[in-house]
Amino acid sequence: MGDHLGQLVELEISNVAHGGVMVARHGGRVVFVADAIPGEVVRAVVTDDSKAKFWRADTVEVLEASPYRQPHVWSAASIDRAPEERAGGAEFGHIAPAHQRELKRRVLADALQRMAGLEPAVIVEALPGPADGTGWRTRVRLHAAEDGTLGPYVARSHRVVEVADLPLATPEVASAALLAGRKDAGRKQPGRAARAHGSRSVDVIGPSTGEPIVLRHGERSGPITERVGDREFRLDAAGFWQVHRYAAEVLTTAVQEAIDPELFDPAAANLDLYGGVGLLAAAVGDRFGRDIRIESVEGDSGATGHARENLADWAGASAVTARVDRYLSTPGTGAGGLAGATVVLDPPRSGAGKDVVAALGALTPAQLVYVACDPVALARDLALFAGHGYRLSGIRAFDLFPNTHHVEAVASLVRT
Repeated sequence: MGDHLGQLVELEISNVAHGGVMVARHGGRVVFVADAIPGEVVRAVVTDDSKAKFWRADTVEVLEASPYRQPHVWSAASIDRAPEERAGGAEFGHIAPAHQRELKRRVLADALQRMAGLEPAVIVEALPGPADGTGWRTRVRLHAAEDGTLGPYVARSHRVVEVADLPLATPEVASAALLAGRKDAGRKQPGRAARAHGSRSVDVIGPSTGEPIVLRHGERSGPITERVGDREFRLDAAGFWQVHRYAAEVLTTAVQEAIDPELFDPAAANLDLYGGVGLLAAAVGDRFGRDIRIESVEGDSGATGHARENLADWAGASAVTARVDRYLSTPGTGAGGLAGATVVLDPPRSGAGKDVVAALGALTPAQLVYVACDPVALARDLALFAGHGYRLSGIRAFDLFPNTHHVEAVASLVRT
């Protein structure tokens, strides 16, 4: 291996793959190609030939362009730059927004069919905001180079590249981040400060209330307030919150609509797993009233503390700090039996996994609403749930991350 590294190859792009790359073949070998679009013919440089079955390559020239190709929304990530200078984090920015959503739909549909034998009709729905998919990120992480320069990583690397703009960020976050990254000799440089304190990154957070906050990675500040409709949520500035400025509102409505009211029992042991600061538990409460019973389960104690405060409007709401798998397998936690219950789960990118699925299957809730940010993990878990007697009753997908390959889905499951 290594004989082909740096080689230029001409490739016909046939499809999209999970992970933001496209698929081509060269000499019988699969090549995963960045910065291309299905239907194009491109010239690409081989960047990884370490695997026997496939290579990776970066597009350097488009020989036959797709009608869906557009000037990249972020010049720092354009193929006009050498691959080693392209900023990461906007890998679909060269594709017309509607076609981005179509490619995400294909990835989701392929995963569901291939891994779970499911073929639901699904589209990827756009969120409010600019039609070009910019101006949505309320949280940005910049990395600190040895000289204190702050910037994003080059795609698929840990090399920092300096940039002049951050078009995916909200204007307020972009301004704060670019100001933090300046090299003015007359003022303190957050990048150098981060390196001096052993941190290699800086987070810029733009809450829906108040001014943007700049934090070294791992640094804590006072709580912030995020507003979703008429409701406010308190959380740590560095804590988890949906990144798209409209995502929390969209997911609140989607989860509310995904629950079958005929199966919902307000007195059952309803659960919000991986509950964070209580966003989705509150969504359930706001739909079904102040007398419902629901418990939020979250592994981060700081988030749990905020969840207790955020869910104070419901006398039957509670929040516990626990790993979800351990919580579901421990008697006396309130999850000893879930007959009649509704369970909302929003696991990390890796999904719930077989142990959590098996535990939920054994506890027999009436319905589940699964919020997923990875199509492959979702499809795997839906197949596992089918083995425990649950079928997919509905699914929606949302473009919570425009100009990237990521897509969010909300799936409803009921017992067969």
